[in-house]
Amino acid sequence: MTVTATPRPTGHPGYSQTLERVPESAGAARSLVRTALAAWQQDGLIEDALCVITELVSNAVDHACCSVIRVVVTRPADDRVLLAVVDRSRDLPRTGTDRDAERLRGRGLVLVDALSDRWGTEPHRWGKTVWAELSGEAAAGG
Repeated sequence: MTVTATPRPTGHPGYSQTLERVPESAGAARSLVRTALAAWQQDGLIEDALCVITELVSNAVDHACCSVIRVVVTRPADDRVLLAVVDRSRDLPRTGTDRDAERLRGRGLVLVDALSDRWGTEPHRWGKTVWAELSGEAAAGG
């Protein structure tokens, strides 16, 4: 699979990678996130960001259709990092409830909510993007 780095208005490249919709793709997504955060010197976000992207990818693997997903890591502002997974399913994710507390699965978006500053979905005619935003450190001098 090819990793793409694209210039962005903030001056930081965005990173994206198309991956197979299989559980093993969570590892490749973590590698992409780790690479982007290291390039942006956002080491303090790595642990939370890796958990968040793992949950977003796992959710897409479990519930999306088609054979691939797209992982996107961008920096919409100097002090923010956006993690996203794009898939071809129009079904929007649902968070677990208190009744789900004993379940081993189905609580990933609760974790995403706890670790990110905000998260959401962007529906498309052909699918959706599920994203989470984390606050980082502004670049020195910016």
